[in-house]
Amino acid sequence: MYPAKIYYEPEALNYESGRMLRKKYSNVEWIEIENHNSIPEFQNCPNAAFAELKRNLIVGVRKTHRYVPNRKTSDFLVPYTSSGCSAMCLYCYLVCNFNKCSYLRLFVNREEMLDKLIRTARKSERELTFEIGSNSDLVLENTLSQNLEWTIERFGRTDRGYITFPTKFSSVGPLLGLGHNGRVIVRMSVNPEEIVRRVEYGTAPLGERMRALNELCDAGYRVGLIIAPVVLFKGWEGMYARLVDELYEGLSRRVKEAMFIEIIFMTYSYVHRAINAEAFPNAPDLYDSGRMTGRGRGRYCYRQPVRDEAELFLRQTIHDRFPNTEIVYVV
Repeated sequence: MYPAKIYYEPEALNYESGRMLRKKYSNVEWIEIENHNSIPEFQNCPNAAFAELKRNLIVGVRKTHRYVPNRKTSDFLVPYTSSGCSAMCLYCYLVCNFNKCSYLRLFVNREEMLDKLIRTARKSERELTFEIGSNSDLVLENTLSQNLEWTIERFGRTDRGYITFPTKFSSVGPLLGLGHNGRVIVRMSVNPEEIVRRVEYGTAPLGERMRALNELCDAGYRVGLIIAPVVLFKGWEGMYARLVDELYEGLSRRVKEAMFIEIIFMTYSYVHRAINAEAFPNAPDLYDSGRMTGRGRGRYCYRQPVRDEAELFLRQTIHDRFPNTEIVYVV
């Protein structure tokens, strides 16, 4: 059952969204906390409790609203209605430590956040694109809060700017009939089914993700693909070649004509490895000493020659199947 418990800041119940959540989940135990960033009873939990912590939902008020410039598929990374996720991808970059970033936090002051976004878009002399999903998966969040539906309906009434978000989930039915006005860009994150099954616990299978992207494109949304993160298991060439073949067969002609592609290589960390070893003892170890090297404090990335080889392979494989599709960046 999800959520198993809800931890909440009392101030959250002063907002319409907070009251809606309280009513919707009235059968769940609500536990009052002082700060959504620090929950004392979580602080000393062992790494093995990671999956159990994921069953909790945190409800609070977002206090940080600083936009971060971005030079990929958006102009700004925007703090929005959630942070964290109830899924359990073994590499997730949001997991900076298990007792703060592992669980889903919902922020109820959505009017404040959307008003700032719309004002910023209208003040700009050019069209801006805002990434609203860098801290969470908004399609997943929407199944609890309906915040994404609420956002698209209201942002779609504007005449300036675009919002964009990535997802690994397929629950897009509520989005299909919304008045998005062509101002919403949805990017589906994909990986070979072997990696989805072994590494991306709790997310939608590859086939469901492709179906969802086809439906979104048919509903007029702008769409893209994110091949991310690229995980170089033994036999990765065959896995990613099959992935590209499956995308070619499973995506509609309309998607293939409209989409763009982003490619992101996996980074890993000491924190991930420590958590995964105890929380998921039967999961594969994503750290590869032969292919990876240190990158900053406690982090690992693929060695440059390994990464260069994989990038060349991916670019050529994608070009063979999708010769007219732009790869907007590789990182």
